[in-house]
Amino acid sequence: MTDAGELIAGRYRLAERIGQGAMGVVWRARDERLDRVVAVKQLDYDPAIGQAAGDQAALRALREARLTARLRHPHAVTVHDVVEVSGEPYLVMEYLPSRSLADILLDRDRLPADEVARIGAQIASALAAAHAEGVMHRDVTPANVLIGESGVAKIADFGISRATGEGLVTGGGFIAGTPAFLAPEVAGGGEGGFPADVFALGATLYRALEGTPPFGTDDNPIALLLKVAKEEVIPPRHDGPLAEVLGRLLRRDPAERPTMVEAQELFEAVTENRPLPPSRPRRTATRLIRVRRSRRPIVLASAAGAVLLALGVVIGTALVPDGTATVAAPVSSSPPGTTPPSPTTTTDLGCAARYEVTNSWPGGYQVEVTVRNDHGAGLSGWRVLWTLPAGHRISDLWNGSFTVEGSAVTVENASWNAKLDASGSTTFGFIALTQSGSGGARPSLTCRTL
Repeated sequence: MTDAGELIAGRYRLAERIGQGAMGVVWRARDERLDRVVAVKQLDYDPAIGQAAGDQAALRALREARLTARLRHPHAVTVHDVVEVSGEPYLVMEYLPSRSLADILLDRDRLPADEVARIGAQIASALAAAHAEGVMHRDVTPANVLIGESGVAKIADFGISRATGEGLVTGGGFIAGTPAFLAPEVAGGGEGGFPADVFALGATLYRALEGTPPFGTDDNPIALLLKVAKEEVIPPRHDGPLAEVLGRLLRRDPAERPTMVEAQELFEAVTENRPLPPSRPRRTATRLIRVRRSRRPIVLASAAGAVLLALGVVIGTALVPDGTATVAAPVSSSPPGTTPPSPTTTTDLGCAARYEVTNSWPGGYQVEVTVRNDHGAGLSGWRVLWTLPAGHRISDLWNGSFTVEGSAVTVENASWNAKLDASGSTTFGFIALTQSGSGGARPSLTCRTL
């Protein structure tokens, strides 16, 4: 048990506890080497996940924290150091005399629109910078938004909720995050990506403006997850530009939400009384190259069903023979600072996949892949395959699940976006890191139905 006065890692002297939650205890401490006050978070994991999982959680916590330590932004709590003592991970962060937005809302219930917009602009700017670094937050909630004594807002605890096991543990599995502020795709058991952070920020600010989360409250977390996964957001009582901004952030389809950079621009327009920028058009209608094949019988099979994580939704499965031919696209690369390569479209029996680099930076890039049902009937599952260029690795993927064997990448649908009507489409995205350069390679894709 850590006590006041203890010296951590030979330099951080604990003074007093200043907070405690599901992820552990926070101490005010002094860095004796640099003679400055810091905050030390002694990370802990949820006992419900077990000792073995807890050991893995500690390793994930250290890995996520080291990744977060790269981020330096005026509206993000800075991680100074990550240390391990007797197998226990500790985060050393800037000391910020503050109150969480959650605590403030206990006293005030709701905040005026101009104050909510100001907080939104600041937090969105920090999250946009994090996304550009390939870092997701995964638990944007009022409890993780800190308001300093000068009124400056900062976001804390990037990625730590998933790493330490904070969240909902059910008989069917584990969901990291706070149910009332989860994006629908995450509540439905999918792996959330950057759009899930956008939704969570919208839900957090909706709570501040409306006095209740966008799906209401429920003492039963499973019932609340069902609401988030299936129902629509409660229409806000407020109107005006801020309500419209929150509506855009809270769209059910992740592909229809603004990026975090766009969210920042929207909040800044509200705070400056400027007209809102129009919604960025989503390019879903693309010319697809079809490959003619002889018709083969379609074999239909009924499946016992897959249990949707934490929700118990049974999904039937239709099996469609997949083909092997693809339309290959040339592989090219673009140096940092140049225009990303044009998107590529490849097809297979029943579906087509369109690959587009949407952002790139030295050492990494972001990709959006659009999957379209290219068959005359609905499909119940899809899979996209490609070869990862040498020296590239996927660090995060949303709206699906992926496996990598050598350089072969396979992405399969999430539970919520498996079914596509005829000519229907969905998207998944990922962050890839490279050993050098911005990695603007264009692989050829194979899309197969399941």
